[in-house]
Amino acid sequence: MLKVAKRGEVPPFIVMDVMRAANALAATGRDVLHLEVGQPSTPAPAGVLAAAHAALDCDRIGYTEALGILPLRERIAAYYRAEQGLALDPGRIAVTLGSSGGFLLAFLAAFEPGDKIGLASPSYPAYRNILRALGLIPVEIPAGPAERYQISVTLLQNCPLTLDGLIIASPANPTGTMLPPRELEEIALYCRQAGIRLVSDEIYHGIVYGTVESRSAAAFSDEAIIVNSFSKYYSMTGWRLGWMVLPPELVRPVECLAQNLFISAPALSQLAAIAAFDCGEELARNLARYAENRALLLEELPKAGFDRLAPADGAFYLYADIGHLTRDSAEFCRRMLAETGIATTPGIDFDPARGHATLRFSFAGATGTMAEAARRLQNWRR
Repeated sequence: MLKVAKRGEVPPFIVMDVMRAANALAATGRDVLHLEVGQPSTPAPAGVLAAAHAALDCDRIGYTEALGILPLRERIAAYYRAEQGLALDPGRIAVTLGSSGGFLLAFLAAFEPGDKIGLASPSYPAYRNILRALGLIPVEIPAGPAERYQISVTLLQNCPLTLDGLIIASPANPTGTMLPPRELEEIALYCRQAGIRLVSDEIYHGIVYGTVESRSAAAFSDEAIIVNSFSKYYSMTGWRLGWMVLPPELVRPVECLAQNLFISAPALSQLAAIAAFDCGEELARNLARYAENRALLLEELPKAGFDRLAPADGAFYLYADIGHLTRDSAEFCRRMLAETGIATTPGIDFDPARGHATLRFSFAGATGTMAEAARRLQNWRR
């Protein structure tokens, strides 16, 4: 038998397996409610669609520079100036094949095989899986309700291993919790002093509900790598477009890697995405719907026994402790799908050690879907 590389032996991205199972059930005629995938139910904003149609009519849609077209990079820089008060050189911005491509480029450019990269547990599973595939060592730092599921300087100081890098996310997936600016600044300072490369996942910026201010780590460190995306706030998941703000010393390494790995992000998506920043009214309506969905589920889920929920400051997830209901979240979610037609994600996707007692609800869909899901869950749990 021919050799099969061990890189592919990383764990699956379980939410995608759940989505496949949910789609298979729907194909049999069942009415399935998708609360598993963090994907907006709305299409790209109308201005983006119009720009894409115009580009198809007048542009040959070829390769672009590996770091992205300059008008888009300039528009992203203008976004940081308007929203964060930051004067960023467009030359530090790299347009990527979604945030996934951004993480791959960031990890390859900043770390060597064997380097140890800290991350909160629970967290987005692709972090640790990409790290492992690249020969890097994910160091999962347990964070619970007392830490609001976020990394802190105290947790870093108590970490028994010497870290080469640290991944943070605010708002975070799966919990929706955020780092207040003061704590984010403290983490950035600690990383600088300890020689730890900070990678800040900011793909849920813009989707915020509470009083915690959403600040970019770029405000506190020129050494941090910022990863963002058009997928979530801009409702452009399938367009596969993201961006990074890079430290100056990583711009050329990322460019060379991108040239060889991807050539460029999709030209059509880049041309269309420039218009996304001018679609504020439509994006505000999306945010209002997420807020309504969040309020509805916070009110109704406890009536079905899901009353131990992480504080969802942002993003579009509710992370539920279901230890009083089951010690096998994967089987619980399978049974929920089979018996109610509701697809959710077991916590083991985000926290292999403790996720057997948690699950994640996504409320990125339509409000009617959330209301029907709540009704079914209340009937199921009676």
